Amino acid sequence: MRSIRHPGPVSRERNFVVPCTAVPLRLTLAAGISVNEAIGHAFAQAGFAGGYVRLAGARVDPMRYVIPAAAPDGAYAAWYSETFAPAGVTVVEDAGLVVGRRDGEPFLHCHGLWTLADGTRRMGHLLPVDSCLSEPVEATAWGLAGALFDVRQDDETNFRLFRAVPAEAGDKPEGLRALACTIKPNEDIAPAIERLCREHGISSASVHGIGSLVGATFTDAPEMTSYATEVLVTAGRVAAGRCDLDIALVGMDGAIGAGRLQHDGNVTCVTFELLVVEEAERPPARPV
Repeated sequence: MRSIRHPGPVSRERNFVVPCTAVPLRLTLAAGISVNEAIGHAFAQAGFAGGYVRLAGARVDPMRYVIPAAAPDGAYAAWYSETFAPAGVTVVEDAGLVVGRRDGEPFLHCHGLWTLADGTRRMGHLLPVDSCLSEPVEATAWGLAGALFDVRQDDETNFRLFRAVPAEAGDKPEGLRALACTIKPNEDIAPAIERLCREHGISSASVHGIGSLVGATFTDAPEMTSYATEVLVTAGRVAAGRCDLDIALVGMDGAIGAGRLQHDGNVTCVTFELLVVEEAERPPARPV
């Protein structure tokens, strides 16, 4: 099984999991401000500090993003490319955004697929502070009560990463039982999700999130060999205790892969940030 060696000591904790409530939302995101600000404002208006957003059909200009790259020195196991700044309007095809806090302020982590103004399809890590919506757009989301993704220093990878932490639940509307999860490097991702669900008595759930893998082996697509990738879970489900993940990912050469992950042997590179929502009758989404 593939693996990666990070510069820091391997921590004993291999995941952080916080039981919480996930409330479905429909957000209207304002144009003319950064993606980070637009989503931060929409969540604040809905009364939530964080959660997860799925964005499609958004027109972005300016657009700034990076893809994974080799580390320039031994301080990290992998790093980021130069910043790509395509001209014209970029249309986001599908993106996942983890909404949380960094240094007490709203902050996003986003991986997605987009089409540039010249028709070229790309994938990467969107820089939400430097990218702006050129038109208002509606997005689906989950607001979290009882958990928050907060940026913390991670000694193992030497990155500052989102970590799932407990938060005040407050007086929130009806939602679904959920788990906010962050998963450490070299964890086999599908079995790790199954284990967390078993530990919390969840047998069926939807799985949402983004992360990175050390390459990827699919059941229905060619293998990706890049040792650092950026991943979007396009469809994830736990059914009768078994986890299946459909993903899209981009490697260090910019190549995009997509398909259903082979169940075993696909390990986290730097981190995975996930929201696992127990399957039940879904309450109606709150418009915001």
